[in-house]
Amino acid sequence: MFLKMRAFPALLALAGTMLLIASGAEAQIFETKAPQAYMIDAGTGTILFSKEPDMPFPPASMAKLMTMEVVFHAIREGRLSLEDTFKVSEHAWRTGGAMSRGSTMFAELGSSIRLDDLIKGVIVQSANDGCIIIAEGMAGSEEQFAELMNERARQLGLTGSIFKNPHGLPAAGQVVTARDLVKLAQHLFQEYPEFYPYFSMPDFTWNKIFQRNRNPLLRMDIGADGLSTGSTTESGFAIVGSINRNGRRLFLAMGGLASDNERAEEARKMLEWGMRAFDMTELFADGEVVGEAKTYGGEKSSVALKAHGPLSILIPSTNRDRVIARIVYQGPVVAPVEEGTRIGALRVWIGDTMSQETPLYAAEPVGTGTLSQRALDAIEELAIGWLR
Repeated sequence: MFLKMRAFPALLALAGTMLLIASGAEAQIFETKAPQAYMIDAGTGTILFSKEPDMPFPPASMAKLMTMEVVFHAIREGRLSLEDTFKVSEHAWRTGGAMSRGSTMFAELGSSIRLDDLIKGVIVQSANDGCIIIAEGMAGSEEQFAELMNERARQLGLTGSIFKNPHGLPAAGQVVTARDLVKLAQHLFQEYPEFYPYFSMPDFTWNKIFQRNRNPLLRMDIGADGLSTGSTTESGFAIVGSINRNGRRLFLAMGGLASDNERAEEARKMLEWGMRAFDMTELFADGEVVGEAKTYGGEKSSVALKAHGPLSILIPSTNRDRVIARIVYQGPVVAPVEEGTRIGALRVWIGDTMSQETPLYAAEPVGTGTLSQRALDAIEELAIGWLR
């Protein structure tokens, strides 16, 4: 079996010509100062920008997104409720409270706090004490809670992230990637719609202390509604954010920026570009044949392919000649083939970034061929196999 890649002629009308994939040395169609950056369109799954998306870096306070996922998941399963209360231990008070000089909700030693308030404190105020209080209440210690974080991270497919604590304070080996942060942000949006609005709360008052949300995107009037920021001395300033505008939603993560101002400006520029620089194009209607895959030993020499539902992609408004698409499958496909069987995928590149992958399925059944048809296919496969 081998990887079969077919040129996708429908894009000829869109791009004018079908070019080879750009080399790795060629510049992106957008430039950013961020060493790591990754942005997707949520509706289509299109990767709009990708720059070192799998390079690990410390999450800092963005680790709190994983903490919130663990909490939301426990609520969803009925193991917690928003009315549950958690006691403030001396460790939480000393390590994450006012005397730590870090982000805090100023929880009082020995007091009990509703989970709903702790969630708001962690999301809006980036409260380290809130994270520790939750971790101790759910798992007994920060270390045991980190095990829950890593277990859920693996279940969600966050393959490049390792968590050592619930708040993101420096810890050896604690890392995330831009790709994982975007995947986590999209998961939080899709799976927990009842909690996602917490990420857009502009402020929160706890213990009579008013604090604003630290996410600079929320104050820019660009449709931002989440999620988190973080910074460390060695790795710089990072952000994971989302905006929802004109029926489109984008998720972005970037890291390694030099300052708070640079982080805010680079994130704003990329999100604005992502909203304005792409045109939505429907390539195929629901049920329309996309292409075909060669069969082996079948009554027909090929099987027609289609997507589940209409197939739309985002095309750059400029640099359209840097778009290329191919149907990719392991083939030839051995008959018989049942209608609806997944055969391969349509992959679309923008420059040197694979921006979208859509599964393709058999649009028709293909039965087993006659003895002579199978013999001819065997001879052809043997000959081609020698040439491969």
